Amino acid sequence: MPRFSVIVPAYEVQPYLNDCLRSVLEQDFTDLELIAVDDHSPDACGAIIDEAAACDPRVRPVHLPENAGLGRARNAGIRRATGDYLLFLDGDDTLAPGSLRAIADRLARTGEPQVLVFDYARVDWTGEAVRNVRAELLRQGDPEDPEDPHARQVFRLDQRPELLRLLMVAWNKAYRRDFVRKEGFAFPPGFYEDTPWTFPVLLTAESIAVLDRVCVHYRQRRRGGILRTTSRRHLDVFEQYDRVFRFLDARPGLAHWRPALFQRMVDHFGVIAAAPGRLPVRARAEFFRRAGAHHRRYRPLGAATPPGRARWRGLLLRLGARRTYHLLRGADRLRRRTAECGLTAFTRARRAALWLHYRVQRCRPVDPGLAVFAAYWHRGYACHPAAIEAKVRELAPGLRTAWITTPEYAHTLPPGVRRLHPGSAAYWTALARARFLVNNVNFTQGMRKRPGQIHLQTHHGTPLKHMGLDLRDRPAAARGMDFGKLLERVDRWDYSLSANRHTTLVWERVYPSGYTTLPYGAPRNDVFQRATEDEVARLRARLGIPAGTIAVLYAPTHRDYQRRYVPRLDLERVARALGPGFTLLVRTHYFHAPATSVASPTGRALDVSGHGRALDVSEYSRVLDVSEYSRVLDVSGYGRVEELCLAADALLTDYSSLMFDYANLDRPIVIHADDWDAYRAARGAYFDITAAPPGPVSRTEDELIALFAGGAWCGPRSAALRAAFRARFCPYDDGRAAERVVRRVFLGERPALLPPVVPLAERRPAPAAVRTLPNVPAGPGGSGGSGGSGGPAVPAVPAGPAGPDRPAEPRAARRAGVVCASPAASPAATPVTAPANAPVSASATSLPHRSRPH
Repeated sequence: MPRFSVIVPAYEVQPYLNDCLRSVLEQDFTDLELIAVDDHSPDACGAIIDEAAACDPRVRPVHLPENAGLGRARNAGIRRATGDYLLFLDGDDTLAPGSLRAIADRLARTGEPQVLVFDYARVDWTGEAVRNVRAELLRQGDPEDPEDPHARQVFRLDQRPELLRLLMVAWNKAYRRDFVRKEGFAFPPGFYEDTPWTFPVLLTAESIAVLDRVCVHYRQRRRGGILRTTSRRHLDVFEQYDRVFRFLDARPGLAHWRPALFQRMVDHFGVIAAAPGRLPVRARAEFFRRAGAHHRRYRPLGAATPPGRARWRGLLLRLGARRTYHLLRGADRLRRRTAECGLTAFTRARRAALWLHYRVQRCRPVDPGLAVFAAYWHRGYACHPAAIEAKVRELAPGLRTAWITTPEYAHTLPPGVRRLHPGSAAYWTALARARFLVNNVNFTQGMRKRPGQIHLQTHHGTPLKHMGLDLRDRPAAARGMDFGKLLERVDRWDYSLSANRHTTLVWERVYPSGYTTLPYGAPRNDVFQRATEDEVARLRARLGIPAGTIAVLYAPTHRDYQRRYVPRLDLERVARALGPGFTLLVRTHYFHAPATSVASPTGRALDVSGHGRALDVSEYSRVLDVSEYSRVLDVSGYGRVEELCLAADALLTDYSSLMFDYANLDRPIVIHADDWDAYRAARGAYFDITAAPPGPVSRTEDELIALFAGGAWCGPRSAALRAAFRARFCPYDDGRAAERVVRRVFLGERPALLPPVVPLAERRPAPAAVRTLPNVPAGPGGSGGSGGSGGPAVPAVPAGPAGPDRPAEPRAARRAGVVCASPAASPAATPVTAPANAPVSASATSLPHRSRPH
């Protein structure tokens, strides 16, 4: 008997049916039967189902002799189902990857509830997916927190009545088949057949659980969907609610739900009445007449009157006042249109007033004591400008600093730093009068730099991908960029910061102007040389990284050839393969972070990239539950990427410039280049990262898993590649880059007096919390090597049994023979970090310093 019976009714959905069936059959959880019901469809749905059945024995085709409708087609599937649980999926929708495994895991952890409610995302014709706006209702609380209102993992509807506010559909739930058979639930004929199914199921179930994960992609068809069809059959909604209330009347113990169901009915009627194109013109009067009759018939005594617009909408429906209803809706639309016109006029007048204000402020003297900073298009206190601003307050306390950012990022500013709201009068005053202007992108095009102002452009990473003028032949990446205006902004720069010679050569060619290059290093990386072991431990505790586990920071970059964020990895599968000794820190590119579940200070649990679910939430990160496997934390909303680097024991990335920063920590780096050829063709690259990488390279998900399972991610070759990469791209990052910038730009010191660069061999970056060492064969002296880096032999950490003072070694690490030392777990163990001055093999050192395309 299979675990799941997935029932897919199909009628005139031939363009989408193959995708639907594949989304079920390609799930990594395979214990299922797919019951595909051809509802006598006049198109090719029946043939598509038969073809799928010929290719996969799990498909059970059902052909109805006549068109029965969606509800009866589902009933036909129920009668043939043999699985423990029933799931329904419409023929034009799809299951998200990994959904069935997530559902199975959740069912097992919650003791086989009768109903499991999961989430969905609407997918429009462009392919853009938007998660259910009421996803917070599916939050899974912490069962060990007595103050968490959602701590109860299995419940009755009385204990979480807010679930009635979810979309009342059948396909966002899994139903225990014996429960459905015992209660005799079946779908009625007609439109809105989900209504008399869903309400009775939820009201009757003795055990309900939720899964805070997107499992269904709900296709929003431009044409052809039931809700976009003009038909008298929309009047079926009245018979469906008659069935709901008859069910309620037959069960006196459920009478207390009558007010809630009545309000849901009224809201539903209002949605249908307001939806353009659903009701034929000749059916509208009948709809309002019948809505009024239902309102009067089912309104409970003493029912509360809802506030706001819902109050008059309910009153007009009760009276059947169709013309008044539409008249007031038209007046409301007119009011909104008038308000929009007024807002547009106000915005234009305000813009003109601010421009005049800016012109006046430019006539005032430059303020020598003011420095204005910004980063990432006003996304808060971050990157090189943040490190420089902090050093300005330390070395030049007489200077006042101000930071441009929006209110949502105000909490990132340190005490004493003034916030400037973008576009405000104070913002324009500061841009007009500040002596120093610092940004890692360009300031607004409307700014005009004055004589006496100093503009420092810090950039925000070492360039692997093409930038600036090199994008002229890359339309997918340039996206209509005006290169003339770009050069106008470049001409405002007085200084351009560079972290290495490769960067200097690129910036001076793609941003040609008369600025001075400052080859001083990357200020945001200074913390890598100063942070202590205790600070790293505190960061990991703040992020929720379990002690003793290897933290891998996964930081994919943006793809110019893709219109939206598409996950490159199945995080659940990778986490399952790595085992419980690993923690994945997932940080999406900042272009996508707002749309892919930024960590919320309020603790709202959201889906991350369609994989996993939020388990427990803190101010800084959210955990994706992958059952007994390794932990996955979404840290996309964590603003200080350098702190994430400190917390991580290894970096997994594709083509993100973060690899150049992380290399300063001398910790393992793995490159996952599954689409390198497509990425390079669309964006362009200055060198082939797969030919000169900072560590092992994988091309497929299987190869990536093998790298970790076999220990190559931190083996001798990994150390050699990293050493060559560091020598090439990390010459100046010695922990004093910000100091050199401040002394040169803000204090006016001569270059000869600036702090000298500490040689790479003498640097001691912050230690990793869990240090890794490959088990290489012992030499003549009987001791193993030091990770293949050529340094002196380092004694291996003694391997003892797992216990309260020594965490068990990660599964993949044990398979690979990797020794993982946790300072907190084994205080007497000798640190096993490879020495920073380890010599590099001749093949590695032959890499040229200047980068050129391969």
